[in-house]
Amino acid sequence: MTERHEGDPLTQRRPEHEGARTAVVTGADSGIGRSIAVALAGGGVDVGITYHEDQQGADRTAREIREQSAGCAVRRHDLTDIPTSASVVDELADELGGLDVLVNNAGSGSAGMVTDMDFDTWRHVLSIDLDGAFACTQRAIHHMIQGGRGGRIINITSVHEHAPRVGAAPYCAAKAGLGMLTKVLALELAEHGITVNAVAPGEISTPMTGQHEQDPASQDRPGIPLGRPGHAEEAAAAVAFLVTPAAGYITGSSVVVDGGMLNMGPQAGSHMSGNDWRRP
Repeated sequence: MTERHEGDPLTQRRPEHEGARTAVVTGADSGIGRSIAVALAGGGVDVGITYHEDQQGADRTAREIREQSAGCAVRRHDLTDIPTSASVVDELADELGGLDVLVNNAGSGSAGMVTDMDFDTWRHVLSIDLDGAFACTQRAIHHMIQGGRGGRIINITSVHEHAPRVGAAPYCAAKAGLGMLTKVLALELAEHGITVNAVAPGEISTPMTGQHEQDPASQDRPGIPLGRPGHAEEAAAAVAFLVTPAAGYITGSSVVVDGGMLNMGPQAGSHMSGNDWRRP
C-alpha cells in the first residue's frame, strides 16, 4: 500500500514557523504565466519567476506579487540552453527557502507546414516546450522529495495536447509529449506525495497570440461555444485550484480551459464553407 503523506503542505497548511509555501513559475513576464504567478501570490504563496527577454515585464509581475504581500525572486531563463539553464530552479528554490509548486509555463511555437520546415525550427520548439519542462521538473523533484512535504507540478500544455492544428507540428508534438510526461510523472511521484497535472488552454488573449491588452469579450469567435477567447486569469484560476488542498486527490489529469472548443470537432467539420483551414 502507498504510504500516506500527512505532512504535504498542499493538503495541510504548513505551520507559520516553517515558512510560507513556495512556487516557481517559468515564463511569468506576461500573459498566462504572469496571471498564474499573481494568482498564487494572492493565495499566500511566495513565488519565483523566470523570463527570457522581457525583464520589464518580469519586474511588473514581481511588483504585482509583492503587492499581494508575498515574497518574490526573479531570474533570467534561456530554455534554448538545456539542461544548464534549468539550474534557475535550484537558485529560486534556495532563495525562497524550498519548493512546493512548479508551474512549467514557458513556451514557444511556430507557423509553417512540415514540408517547408527546417530541422532547427522543429528542434527549437521541442527544446523549449518539452525538453525545458523536463529539465526544470527534474530539478524541482529533487527539492520536493528532499523537503519531504510533497508538492505540486503543473504543466501548461494546450488544447493541442489533445487535438492537432495545421501549421503547428512541433508545437502539437511538444504539447502532446508534455501531456504524456505529465501522466508518467503522476505515477512515478505519487509515492512522494507529489501530484502532477496539466492545464490545457484554448485560445487565450495574450501577447503570445497577438492580442495584447484586448478584451476577450469584444472578440467574436463563432467556432467556440462560449463565443470568445479566454482571459489569462481564467487559465490561471485552474492552476490556482490545482495547488489547493481541495485538489489533493487529482493527479495525472489534463484540465482543459477552452470555452468548449474541443467539443466542436464534428460540428465544425460539418459547418466549414471553404478550404482556408488547409493553411496556417
